[in-house]
Amino acid sequence: MGAYLVRRLLVNVLVFFLITVAIFGLVHKSPGDPIAMQVPADQLNSGSAEFIAQKRHELGLDQSVFVQYWHWLSGAVRGDLGYSLLNGRPVTEVLGERIGPTIELMGVALVISLLVAIPLGIVAARRRNSLVDYSATVVSLGSVSIPVFFVALIAIYLFTLQLQWLPSSGISDPSAPGLLDSIRHLVLPALILGFGNSGPFMRYVRSSMITELQADYVRTAEAKGAPPRRVVLRHAFRNSLIPLLTVIASSVPQLLAGAVVIEQVFAWPGMGQLAVSSVNQHDYSVIIGFALLIAILVLLSNLVADVLYTLVDPRVRLH
Repeated sequence: MGAYLVRRLLVNVLVFFLITVAIFGLVHKSPGDPIAMQVPADQLNSGSAEFIAQKRHELGLDQSVFVQYWHWLSGAVRGDLGYSLLNGRPVTEVLGERIGPTIELMGVALVISLLVAIPLGIVAARRRNSLVDYSATVVSLGSVSIPVFFVALIAIYLFTLQLQWLPSSGISDPSAPGLLDSIRHLVLPALILGFGNSGPFMRYVRSSMITELQADYVRTAEAKGAPPRRVVLRHAFRNSLIPLLTVIASSVPQLLAGAVVIEQVFAWPGMGQLAVSSVNQHDYSVIIGFALLIAILVLLSNLVADVLYTLVDPRVRLH
């Protein structure tokens, strides 16, 4: 496995380099000028052209994209992603403040998704074409087809405005900080994000379990008198985990995309909210840093999924 991991890491480094080239080029070719946006609208015709030209020269934005990319890459390999064009703060510092809340939201939402999807998928597979199966299918289709922002608005109206059980914005209450207060702020966004991603997981668990429950080794275990719970969980479900791990690894971008929407609705101070504001204000450095973090997260999640295959199924060998 060691040789395989080394090869994968080398491939990931190459892929990551190509991703940096694509992201940097696309961001700098996007319409709009971040310097011009700093000039008030009522002052655009009063010497603003000279100010914009001077600032672009100071920041190196008047150079070619290739030169700008080389300067950026030289700093990036040392951990320097540049500075925000809006407030002058280091990009690593800005992202470091926001990555924690986003990972917290995504991690809890992923756990909720699996806690909903796995039991529903197993039950639906064991009782295929029954009322339970149809009900689970309706739940999974609803989670896929109903936009998360619409569910979020309904939840805010019901649990915040009507019942006044849970807060609707922020990560904590400054006047009453604590673990319980943080959990109360996390409940609604994590539940909604988790519900929105549980549908695909449930469908994959159901289809994989149906295939495994019809396999010869399951009938053999049942013929030997193995308890139904052991047959389902230890044999069928364990063998159905490999496609589920693949889906979980590939769902990281969808989770992050959903987190961007949820963070906007619930004013959650994470990377999604930062990315939206940076795009609106053409803050190139922050946008690039955010995109690179997504790329790293996706590459690592796929690598971890490959390693987990060997733990779930000892027959899998990584060469």
